[in-house]
Amino acid sequence: MERLSVVDEIFLRTHRGMGTPIALQGLWRTVDRVEPALLEQVHRALSAGQLGRRVIRARVPGARRGWQATLRAYPLDYSATPIPAAALLDWADTQGGGLDPEFGPGWRLSATLLDDGGTVVSLTCSHALADGRGLVHAVDAALAGIMGTDLGDPESASVGKPDSRPTSPRKPAPSAARNSDAVVVQDVSPDNSSDWTDARRQWSIVLRGTARALRNGLPERPSTTDTGRAFAVDSAPRSAILHCPTTEWDRFAADQGGTANSLFIWIIANLLWNSGFPRDEIEASLPVDTRDEPRADNDLAMTAITITRADNPATLREKAREAYEHRMSSPGGLPEEILQVIPDRWAHTLAKGAGERDILCSNIGPLPDTLTTLGSHHCTGVAARAIHPGLQHLPRTRLSGYLCQIGEHYTLALVALDPEIKSPAALTELIDTLGIPLSHW
Repeated sequence: MERLSVVDEIFLRTHRGMGTPIALQGLWRTVDRVEPALLEQVHRALSAGQLGRRVIRARVPGARRGWQATLRAYPLDYSATPIPAAALLDWADTQGGGLDPEFGPGWRLSATLLDDGGTVVSLTCSHALADGRGLVHAVDAALAGIMGTDLGDPESASVGKPDSRPTSPRKPAPSAARNSDAVVVQDVSPDNSSDWTDARRQWSIVLRGTARALRNGLPERPSTTDTGRAFAVDSAPRSAILHCPTTEWDRFAADQGGTANSLFIWIIANLLWNSGFPRDEIEASLPVDTRDEPRADNDLAMTAITITRADNPATLREKAREAYEHRMSSPGGLPEEILQVIPDRWAHTLAKGAGERDILCSNIGPLPDTLTTLGSHHCTGVAARAIHPGLQHLPRTRLSGYLCQIGEHYTLALVALDPEIKSPAALTELIDTLGIPLSHW
């Protein structure tokens, strides 16, 4: 049985109110109507693919939770009543509720028509199931699996290719039932002997690592990230999506002596300063993709840099390059596995605010060509980002940026949690002060 990583469990705890709730979201926009029959096929392929799993608890203290294959999923949510195109992101922001990677479906596929004749399609996923790049891999595998089928035929037989994950074999479903919320498949009992083996391994790592850390003195108490910012009704995230031709973006970066990535970091930092952020230094959190093969997992590490007002894309290029060699470590020098053997609330306290800084700059990278079309429908925009369903407390992170490249464009998704940024319009207006040719999505 495949086990959850430390990062998986950090995101799992956010679903229980311990930390900032995070759902990943992929968005597709077309100029024409996408028929529901096609999306039903995409839905079935996703359900049978790498997102089709849930968390199960271990039966032995100290053993890690595991992943179990399941076809449990929310049905396709398709609205044939058009909404204003200008309200596209307002609709998208509402699509992350109710996700639960353990006791309920952890992902949702939804779509709505737009009053300009187009369609927007949303795939939301609990961050416990995958990180941004992992979600891309899961969608790529699902869409590639239906390329050869008749995408207009709702009765098309063989939707999706067999899941190639060697560690998560698809279990047959002896009894399946549909209720009003989800498709539920009978689960398979966990392997108790495997739990004992995993528990022995975990405790061995924790005890040896803790003894080694204590020989160097008691670990410092973890610092908190209390921002002192009260949550208010108007603190809901402000969202914007912009895009830019790759030639223009790369030319601007090269003129400044930077790269596409360092220009991205510079943009997010200066957007925050231009919004009124008072300090002369900004701490930036930078996720790093650590996977060695395509798979839907939280296969990432975090690093951070300090940005000053004197920095430019050239200096940020060097800062980021050095930071990628020095990843964030476990709390107080203790082995990170300790977060998986102690109670959840203790683990949350020990790792509270892990990875959170003033801004988040998540470079998801190039997206595969399979994501540029939905059946016969060409996608005029594809974006990836994170949203925060059920947010109750403002985190330290005030502005998050998500950059991806698809075809001949970069897409920049912005999510602001800074009350100084009063509206989505104010967020997009800030970009004009930077002199970069970004267009509204």
